[in-house]
Amino acid sequence: MGNKNKTISFRVNEDAFETLREIAEERDISLSAVFRDYVETLVAHDGQVKVVPEHEVNSSESSDVESFPPKVEVPKSFVREHERLELEAEHLREQLDEYKRYVTKLSQRLEEEDEEEVIQLEDLDGGEEEEPSFRLG
Repeated sequence: MGNKNKTISFRVNEDAFETLREIAEERDISLSAVFRDYVETLVAHDGQVKVVPEHEVNSSESSDVESFPPKVEVPKSFVREHERLELEAEHLREQLDEYKRYVTKLSQRLEEEDEEEVIQLEDLDGGEEEEPSFRLG
């Protein structure tokens, strides 16, 4: 079939539109290309894109401004607990597999021994001498 392009429409105020037009003129590209570049960057970075003016990008590298995307330090106790839970989950998966194999083995044994003599309760009742039935009334 092929990869088909889709159209996205939205509205911006007049000031934002003029700013976007200036950006497109500076880069000597169409206004549509500005949006395509932004969308492609957004998709390539899984939505982790922050649009800032160029002069702020250069100054943020030299200052202690938090990097984007933000990074979080996780305590070692959390990491250890996560690892413990992963090991426990792995152990439970192994137990489940073992129980499944056991059930399969029992099912196969049951199928093989399907020819065993099965005694029905009705047969037991019919084999004995019947007691006389009484009727009240």
